[in-house]
Amino acid sequence: MPEKYGGSGMGIPEAAVMLQTLAESGGALSAVSAIHTSVFSLEPVVKFASEEQRQKWLPPVIQGKERVAFGVTEPNAGLNTLALETRAVKHGDKYVVNGTKMWITTAQRAEKILLLARTTPLKDVKTKTGGLSLFYTDLDRTKVEVKEIEKMGRSAIDTNTIFMDNWEIPAEDLVGVEGEGFKQMMVGMNAERVLVAAEMVGIGFAALRKASKYATERIVFGREIGMNQGIQHPLADAWMHLEAARILTYSSASLYASGADVGAQANAAKYLSARAAFTACERAITSHGGVGYSKEYDVERYLRECIISRIAPVSEQMVLNYIAERVLGQKKSY
Repeated sequence: MPEKYGGSGMGIPEAAVMLQTLAESGGALSAVSAIHTSVFSLEPVVKFASEEQRQKWLPPVIQGKERVAFGVTEPNAGLNTLALETRAVKHGDKYVVNGTKMWITTAQRAEKILLLARTTPLKDVKTKTGGLSLFYTDLDRTKVEVKEIEKMGRSAIDTNTIFMDNWEIPAEDLVGVEGEGFKQMMVGMNAERVLVAAEMVGIGFAALRKASKYATERIVFGREIGMNQGIQHPLADAWMHLEAARILTYSSASLYASGADVGAQANAAKYLSARAAFTACERAITSHGGVGYSKEYDVERYLRECIISRIAPVSEQMVLNYIAERVLGQKKSY
């Protein structure tokens, strides 16, 4: 966040270091999820809000007085963000919002929400990315029902479906230009991919540290199990993939900070880090043998918490589509 609003003046590279460290400490995704939404979700506000809006909105978040939910995903659209159905219809100095959002983190407690809604019907848009607008506004619980989703991991933070019924949002809470919300939101999405990649690298290294320690302590047939190549080689292979993913992640973070188009690198970093973390966590469990299945040794939690990154915030298949089309020049396959 910019220093003029009370922030540190640091950027996504520093945030990536922080979140990797938190994840690697053993807190894993439960620890980082408590704070990362407030980092990446406000990137569109920092870049596209007016000066008056930034002065009003940013200090309370920086000071920890307000928490932010990120309202994009919908049950009927999934990864097809351009098919969002939540409508925001302007009436005078307000927008009236109706619709449903899903997988919304911290909505049980957040005071604010960054909301992507359709302000122009899909049939009337001039470009496929047009007609969506971003709003940063109070989460009015008299008009918004929040229902928590029980899930596999990341239990320290709530994830929700929210139902919006004739919710009136002040027109002054529009971020930037009406109809440009998708392009603005993608700034935050690339930042999110970089940060998720850093978190996965952290979880993967935490799992390897646990596995390596156990391998030197566990004695079977009169010798440390880590003396066997059947244990050593899978862990060594996992470390190399994690290290490669780490290098791409921080390269992507630096490119993002420079203002370069980082879509390909951010997606690739998220893809490789998620797969590397999953492999490291799986091998950490199998290296522990039966006790790897118990909660006492933590590695089962690491696996449960890292698997979501292979699905969200963008699936592996959509990353492959992106690289095939945007980098390799192939035609759209779906």
